Amino acid sequence: MMPKIIGTTVKEKQNFDLNEVVRVDEAGERKDLQENPYMLSLLAPRLWPFMRHSITSVRHSAIRTLERLLEAGYKRSISEHSGSSFWPSFILGDTLRIVFQNLLLESNQEILQCSERVWRLLVQCPVGDLEVAAASFMSSWIELATTSFGSTLDSTKMFWPVALPRKSHHRAAAKMKVVKLENESYGTIGMDSMRGAVSQETNGDASANLVKIIVGADAEMSVTNTRVITASALGIFASKLLADSLQYIVAPLWSALSSLSGVQRQVASVILISWFKEIKRKDSSGNQEIMHSFPDYLRKWLLDLLACSDPAFPTKDSVLPYAELSRTYAKMHNEAGQLLHAVESSGMFVDILSARKFDVQSTSVDDAISFASKLSLVPNYNSGNESMGRNVDDIESTKQRLIATSGYLKCVQNNLHVTVTSLVAAAVVWMSELPARLNPIILPLMASIKREQEEILQQKAAEALAELIYHCIARKPSPNDKLIKNICSLTCSDPFETPQAAVINSMEIIDDQDFLSFGTSMGKPKSKVHMLAGGEDRSRVEGFISRRGSELALRYLCEKFGPTLFEKLPKLWDCITEVLIPGSPSDDQQIVQAVESIKDPQILINNIQVVRSIAPVLDETLKPKLRMLLPCMFKCVGHSHVAVRLAASRCTMTMAKSMTVDVMRAVIENAIPMLGDVTSVHSRQGAGMLITLLVQGLGVELVPYAPLLVVPLLRCMSDCDHSVRQSVTRSFAALVPLLPLARGLPPPVGLSEDLSRNAEDAKFLEQLLDSSHIDDYKLFTELKVTLRSREILFRMPFPALAYCMLCWGMIAF
Repeated sequence: MMPKIIGTTVKEKQNFDLNEVVRVDEAGERKDLQENPYMLSLLAPRLWPFMRHSITSVRHSAIRTLERLLEAGYKRSISEHSGSSFWPSFILGDTLRIVFQNLLLESNQEILQCSERVWRLLVQCPVGDLEVAAASFMSSWIELATTSFGSTLDSTKMFWPVALPRKSHHRAAAKMKVVKLENESYGTIGMDSMRGAVSQETNGDASANLVKIIVGADAEMSVTNTRVITASALGIFASKLLADSLQYIVAPLWSALSSLSGVQRQVASVILISWFKEIKRKDSSGNQEIMHSFPDYLRKWLLDLLACSDPAFPTKDSVLPYAELSRTYAKMHNEAGQLLHAVESSGMFVDILSARKFDVQSTSVDDAISFASKLSLVPNYNSGNESMGRNVDDIESTKQRLIATSGYLKCVQNNLHVTVTSLVAAAVVWMSELPARLNPIILPLMASIKREQEEILQQKAAEALAELIYHCIARKPSPNDKLIKNICSLTCSDPFETPQAAVINSMEIIDDQDFLSFGTSMGKPKSKVHMLAGGEDRSRVEGFISRRGSELALRYLCEKFGPTLFEKLPKLWDCITEVLIPGSPSDDQQIVQAVESIKDPQILINNIQVVRSIAPVLDETLKPKLRMLLPCMFKCVGHSHVAVRLAASRCTMTMAKSMTVDVMRAVIENAIPMLGDVTSVHSRQGAGMLITLLVQGLGVELVPYAPLLVVPLLRCMSDCDHSVRQSVTRSFAALVPLLPLARGLPPPVGLSEDLSRNAEDAKFLEQLLDSSHIDDYKLFTELKVTLRSREILFRMPFPALAYCMLCWGMIAF
C-alpha cells in the first residue's frame, strides 16, 4: 500500500514506500525523528488513536496496517540475517501497550485474532528490548488482566496516545475531542466499549480522570475469555525472555498466586500455562534451562494450593476464603446473626442452642445450612398466640434467607475452586515436573472436565489432561487406563445426545421430541451452556457440560498422539469396541450374534456414543480402523429397540461428515436394501431415520448421491408403517431440489459396478427432469405422424407409473 502523506510532492509519492523505511538506524534514531518526517518511529504512532475508534472497520484497518508493517520488517530481517531490530526500539514499548489494550478491550473476533498475530510478531524483537518492556509494564499488565468483575480498570496503567498528522494538528484535535466527557465528568463504558481515543493536546498518557472502564459492563464480551486471551499473550511474552530476566515475571506472578483472589490465581496460572507450553513447543532444552532458574518456592506453592481440597479454605495455613466471596460471606454472617437473635428472643429451640455453640462470625457455609435446617417449626405452633406467631414468621423468613444465601455461596465457592485448582494443576502439568502423587493434579482436572461452565477454561483442563496422559505412558503404575475409561463414560452423560433406552421406547416419542434433528456433537461445538426452562431437569445442563469436556479431552488426545493413539492408549480402542465388533460384511452372522447377545440396550447405545464422539477428531490414518465398525453399526440401525436405532443413525451420520465417500458407499450398499426389507419394519424405520439425518447433516454434499436415493425413497412412500412414510417423505422432499445439481456429474467415487438398478433409476430421473433425454418408443406398426414428448412419456410403462407416483408423493407431502 502507498499511503498519501500530507505535504509531499508527486515525485515523493511515487518514490515513497512505507515498507522501505521499516529498518531504523538505532544510533541516529532520535536525531532522525526531527529531520525525516517519514521515519517509521514517527509514522507508526499515528495509528494509535485509531486502535480504539468507534467504527469497527477503522479499528480493523488500523491493526491490520500495523500487522503488515511488522510482517514486512520481520521478513526483511529474516532474509537479510540482520541482527538489528526490525521494529524501532523507540516505540516498541508503546506498541506493546496499545496492542495489549486491544486484547483487553476488543470484542470483535477478527480484530482480536489480528491483535494476537501482531503480539506474536512484536515478541520477535530483540530480547534486550523485550526486557526493558517487561521491567516497565509487566506488573501493570497483570494488574489490568486480574481486575475483578464489576471493578474499574486502573486508567493510570493504561495508554491513551495521540499522534496528530502534521499541518492538521488543530483540526484533528478538534475532531478527537468528541471522546471527552462533558463538564469533565466521568463516563462509564464496557470493557470493550472504549472505542474512541481519549486525546490530549500533546502526546502521552491521558488523565486518569477522563474515563471509567468497568469490567463486565458489556454483555457481548466474556470477561473470562478476555482474561484468558490477555494472560496467554503475557505467557507468550514471558517465553521470549532469558533466564536472568525471570524476576520481571516471577515477582508479579508470586504476588498474584499468594493473594487470596481467585481471579489473580487464575490469570497467573494461565500465564504459566502459556509460558511453558510455548517453551515446550519451540525448544525442549530451553524448558530445562528455565526450570532450573525457576524459583523452587513458587513451584512448591503451586503444589500447596492443590493440596487445599476444601473450597472453604483455599489457602494453606489460612482460614480465609477467596477474596471475591468476602461480601457474600459477610451477608451470610449477618443473616446468621439475625436468625440467632430471632431464635434467642423467641425462647424456642432452647435444646438446639444449648447443645451447640453457634459462632456467627466464624461459621462456615455448611454450619450455617446445618443450623438453619435444624430449626424446623411444628405446624400450628403459633395458634392462639399473636406474639408467638410473629416470632415464628420472623424466624421462618430469616431462615429461608440464610438458606438461600448459604446455598448460593456454596455453589459459587465450589465453582470458583474448581476453576482455580484446575488451572493451577494445568500449570504444574505444563511445567513437566510432576510430583510423586498425581491425585492432587488429576482430581481438579477431572472436576473441570465434569463441571466447568466456561468452555475456554474447560479447554485448558482438557489439553492439560491430554498432556498428563502423555507423560504417564511409561509411568508405573499408570493412571491412564482409569482416566480413559472415565472420559469415555462422560461422553455418554448428556441425555440429549445419548438416547436413553428407558425413555425412548417408541417412534412416537422420537417424533414428539424432534430427535431426528441433527445435533451438533463435536461437529460444531456449543460455546455456552444453554439455559433450561424452569421445568427441565438440571441434570441435562450438567450432562451437557460433562459431554463437552470429555469430547474436548478426546480431541486433544487425538491431536497429541496422532496416528499412535490406539498403540499408546490401547484402553481407548477397548472402550470403542467394548460391545461393537470390528469386521467386514462377510462376518455378518458373527456380528448379528454379538449385537443380539447384548440384553441391555443402554450398553450398546453408550458404546455407539463413544464412537460418535471420537469419529470427527480421529487422525486420518486411523479412520480405516474405525470404518471396520460400520457392518456392526448397520446392524444396530435395524435393531429392535428404537433408541439403539436412533443412536446408530446419529453415529453413522457423524462418521459420514468426516468420511463421506466410504460411509456413503456403505449406506448405498446397506441402508438402501434395508428400506425395501418387507420382513422387518425395524430395518425400514432405522434406514429411514438414517437417511433423514444424512439429508440434514450433509446437505449439498449429498448431491452426487441424490439420484441413487430418490427412487428408493419414492418406493417407500406407500409403506404400511406411518413413521417410515413420514421420514422418507421428508427426505424425498429435501433431495428433489438437489437433483438438477446432480445432472452431468460422474457417479460417486467408490461405488461398486453391480449397482445397475441404481443406474437405471438415475437414467429415469434424468428423463423425468428433461424430456429431451427420453428414448424413442418403437411401435409395432409404423405411423406417419410425429408423437409429442408427453405422448411418448405416457407410452412408457415404467416411467408412466413412476411419474404418477412422483406426483402423488409430492401432493401427499
